Amino acid sequence: MKKVALTLLVASVSLMAADGAALYKKCVTCHGPNAEKKALGKSQVIQGWDAATTEAALNEYKAGTRNVYGMGALMKGQVAQYSEADIKAVSAYIAGLK
Repeated sequence: MKKVALTLLVASVSLMAADGAALYKKCVTCHGPNAEKKALGKSQVIQGWDAATTEAALNEYKAGTRNVYGMGALMKGQVAQYSEADIKAVSAYIAGLK
């Protein structure tokens, strides 16, 4: 019985984990499927950024303290609903894009 309960707990935690690929879907239009585009022709290309750099940038946008290329308000709206786990997951996903 303990093994079944533990298995169910692990499965439910896995289901609740943030899915970076799913979260990135809302980014594709501006940043491209492989993060290879300058968003709206303005931003830096984020392909090749490590997860820590992306995570820091997203946290700054969420806090309203980052406004690179005039994208602060737009990006703040995009990440407003992201949890800390969401930001970590999407940052890790972006870091793996090539």
